[in-house]
Amino acid sequence: MAITSSAPPDRRRWLILGTVGLAQLMVVLDATVVNIALPSAQRDLGFTIVDRQWVVTAYALAFGSLLLLGGRLGDLIGRKITFLVGAIGFAAASAVGGAATGFGMLVAARAAQGAFGALLAPAALSILSTTFSDPRERGKAFGVFGAIVGAGGALGLVLGGILTEYLSWRWCLYVNLIFAGLAVAGAVTLLRRQASRSRSRLDLPGAALVSASMFCLVYGFSNAASHSWHTLSSYGFLAAGVALLAAFALWQSRAASPLLPPRVVLDRNRGGAYLALLIAGAGMFGIFLFLIYYMQQTLGYSPVASGVAFLPMIAMVVVSANLSNVVLLPRLGPRPLVPAGMLLAAGGLVWLTRIGVHSGYASAVLGPLMVAGLGLGFTIAPSMNTGTFGVAPQDAGVASATLNTGQQIGGSIGTALLNTIFAGAVAHYLTSRLSPATLMHGHPAPSLIGMSLIHGYTTGFWVAAAIFGAGAVICGTLFRSGPLRASESAATAAPAGAVAQQATAHAA
Repeated sequence: MAITSSAPPDRRRWLILGTVGLAQLMVVLDATVVNIALPSAQRDLGFTIVDRQWVVTAYALAFGSLLLLGGRLGDLIGRKITFLVGAIGFAAASAVGGAATGFGMLVAARAAQGAFGALLAPAALSILSTTFSDPRERGKAFGVFGAIVGAGGALGLVLGGILTEYLSWRWCLYVNLIFAGLAVAGAVTLLRRQASRSRSRLDLPGAALVSASMFCLVYGFSNAASHSWHTLSSYGFLAAGVALLAAFALWQSRAASPLLPPRVVLDRNRGGAYLALLIAGAGMFGIFLFLIYYMQQTLGYSPVASGVAFLPMIAMVVVSANLSNVVLLPRLGPRPLVPAGMLLAAGGLVWLTRIGVHSGYASAVLGPLMVAGLGLGFTIAPSMNTGTFGVAPQDAGVASATLNTGQQIGGSIGTALLNTIFAGAVAHYLTSRLSPATLMHGHPAPSLIGMSLIHGYTTGFWVAAAIFGAGAVICGTLFRSGPLRASESAATAAPAGAVAQQATAHAA
């Protein structure tokens, strides 16, 4: 029997949704909004192309490494406190980054953003999970939240292009002060401070193992994306990350108060949801990464135009996220929805392989983008709902963090894998077609370079489509059939004191 709360729903719950959604939008935006601003920041601060990757990697390293720790801290010391600390810290780090006078200052600020984001993101999702318990209202809330997660990356490209072109690259960081200010005001006004529902202590060995593991994995994949899989700094860190992750899993099965209780991830539906977000995170970069390159390098779009080109996809994510969570998930469960979403995303990517050097947006890009957006909404929103469904309140933070961790690690894998495949495909196409007829002044002709880039993009799209296709098969096998039902484990695994508290207290 699932644990239920006897307290009436919070009358301010929809305002709470707006507050946590705004905070999540800020975190998701920051993964992409800075990317478009990087060339301008590079010219202003005078760092090299090699150094440029660290502006992105510093954020990913801190965020991915500390997510599980941040989620558990929310469970132990209270979600309101961690939400406020995360939002205020994120704003302060953004202000420092926007005012950066050198490369080191900018990278340090980005790392601090990632660290505070690792507090903020799990707190936001766990607040949402414990605020909405009615299945229909929960579907609406997670439909909105899932749309933010699915569309936020593309929206960051739009916002980054506008701010960079019309203001300054620094405003890609300063804009977070507005988001954070609104989120903090909402949290102070709307959220109730709750005592911890768990008497357990923080699992420091587990925190050290998983943080080190995530650091090694994110760093290894990031290094592979910019250098090579064959360098020690790539495969060495990846091997260390896998070994530390295995040690973490072993420790969690033995620890008295595990950082990530096995009961959270061993449920088939939740395990499937975490895996679905990892796969979606890897596959999404096949859309964002190569399509931005294609529109700017091949079609000659400005940063603003290339960002605006993603708006139809954002609209489809919003529509499908709400349709799947509000209408379909309560009736069908995640098993048909998530695999169908992945197949739609795969179909959109396959359609994108028809692009050419002189393709038009309406004829070659718009349709595939809309299909892929439809698929992402059907994949991400139901997975986020499922990944926190039936979790005992004292585990809500770490369950939320696991969802974010899956997406972050998936993004790192996708970036590294697809970048490497793209570079190899371009190089192979060039070398296999070099001849006196394709050379100009000893260099490959522009037409050959253009065709080689198209070959690289389409190869990347095929691989990303295969990732989504494999994910559809895996998730279709892993998810249970039928609507979601709270599992026995959520009730039986909760300490008696926590059960008693939950029967009398409302989770905010």
